[in-house]
Amino acid sequence: MKLHESMITGELKSKIDKIWNDFWTGGISNPLTVIEQFTYLIFLKQLDSKQMDNEKAANLLGIPLENAFYSKKHEPLRWSSFKEKDPEVMFDLFTKPQRELDDLTVFDFMKNIGKQGGVFAQYMKGAIFMIPTPKLLDKVVQQIDSLNLDNKDAKGDLYEYMLSKIAEAGTNGQFRTPRHIIRMMVQIVKPQQDDVICDPSSGTAGFLVSAGEYVYHKHKEWFNNKTFRNHFNNHMFNGIEFDPTMLRIGAMNMQLHGMENPTLIGKDALSESNGDIENQYSLILANPPFKGSLDYDEVESSLLKVTKTKKTELLFLALMLRMLKIGGRAAVIVPDGVLFGSSTAHKNIRKELVQNQQLQAVISMPSGVFKPYAGVSTAILFFTKTNSGGTDKVWFYDMKADGLI
Repeated sequence: MKLHESMITGELKSKIDKIWNDFWTGGISNPLTVIEQFTYLIFLKQLDSKQMDNEKAANLLGIPLENAFYSKKHEPLRWSSFKEKDPEVMFDLFTKPQRELDDLTVFDFMKNIGKQGGVFAQYMKGAIFMIPTPKLLDKVVQQIDSLNLDNKDAKGDLYEYMLSKIAEAGTNGQFRTPRHIIRMMVQIVKPQQDDVICDPSSGTAGFLVSAGEYVYHKHKEWFNNKTFRNHFNNHMFNGIEFDPTMLRIGAMNMQLHGMENPTLIGKDALSESNGDIENQYSLILANPPFKGSLDYDEVESSLLKVTKTKKTELLFLALMLRMLKIGGRAAVIVPDGVLFGSSTAHKNIRKELVQNQQLQAVISMPSGVFKPYAGVSTAILFFTKTNSGGTDKVWFYDMKADGLI
């Protein structure tokens, strides 16, 4: 199976590269910071665009505008207004509270918009404006203004390309699962109409986005049903992520892919405070962190009953078994140690999957899949929660090449 990494066009790619380069030369070199600042600006453009659409519709129908993000008073804080200002004036609107605007900056307004602005707006509390100069702000705003954000696929590809730069830079130990591997996993599990899908270490929300794209492109007819549309927009996609920056980036990624109101939970999935999520999901897709170890007193106690360990990759497997409904499926990336480790904890989790659940397949991947972390050998496990066994034949596949062209 040959899988393409991105549908992004040459023109769009070069625009993003230029924006990235301007951030870099303007003094912002941490890729996560670049993406976060880029994300906030895209959100501001989207807010203004949504209000423009609502204004046009209201004018056309001759009715008052309802649920406006911006009042007349706050017009100067809108993208369409500040993008026309001189760089210094624009920068002041972002950095200096204006008395005539209720002592708000553009950024304050964005952080206060709350539920009105969709799921992304709910994770704004820790947002900090970090663009250091009027010149850089103006450069980036004018370039983002020229990006086509009207088309759902173009928006998604644009943001995915931006996110791919995290992996290229190898920032902060962030593992970003390659898109083509995510798509392969989604295509194998084939999300169903009534699935409730979760990624307990959601990061940039790549698995959830890919599952949504699969459903959207493979089953357009499902969207004719109002009940399904409500399920898709409000209940189907669930993510847990403890890093607030990743939570914001993941929320924006989902919003740009047309997923209106996913559930995103901002906490550590393994923590003692997270013991309330049980038998909730019918499908889990994940690439949990597998370099960490936790103290026993930090870990939710029921997980330790399955496998007493400090290793996060084993704890996440125990967590997934608890979170899944009976009959629920999982596709999860694990380090090879899960398959071959000789500790009691390793043996216990394998015994749990093979004897008490139904292990269906193991795909062993080449060690270079997770660039730049070429030394990590990984595999994908596919299993179903039965709590009564059922493992018969397990399909083993040794992937010699990852299919990326």
